[in-house]
Amino acid sequence: MNEATQLPYFRAAFYCRERRSIPVVRKFTRKALVDWECEERADDVLLCVTELATNALRHGVPPGRGFRVHIYLERIENMIRVELHDSGDGEVRPADGLPEADDEGGRGLLLVAALADKWGVAERSPGKVVWCEFGIA
Repeated sequence: MNEATQLPYFRAAFYCRERRSIPVVRKFTRKALVDWECEERADDVLLCVTELATNALRHGVPPGRGFRVHIYLERIENMIRVELHDSGDGEVRPADGLPEADDEGGRGLLLVAALADKWGVAERSPGKVVWCEFGIA
């Protein structure tokens, strides 16, 4: 199920804990960027939202629950902010060091840290919000 909210520079949607949500999150995010005419960092934003959504599914969303995606465009600050809200209690931190070449995971937050201008984690009850920001022209 996808419940979406649209305001001029804010979009929010809910997604179920299932793998098929990931391409839908990307499509939702791309549409917001196109509507706002903010496509200059689209590749970075889309890769980061994919990594955050995948982490939410794998580590942050308990069975039977879902997650929310919020996307903001701050025209005054020239910034796009992406937030993933989940209800899990897991800790979020990048892997210590680089993963081995044949490791299947451990690169998501390293990519977010490399591509986003800022990223972080905030508490919510229950769960957490993992966010990242991208400066735009």
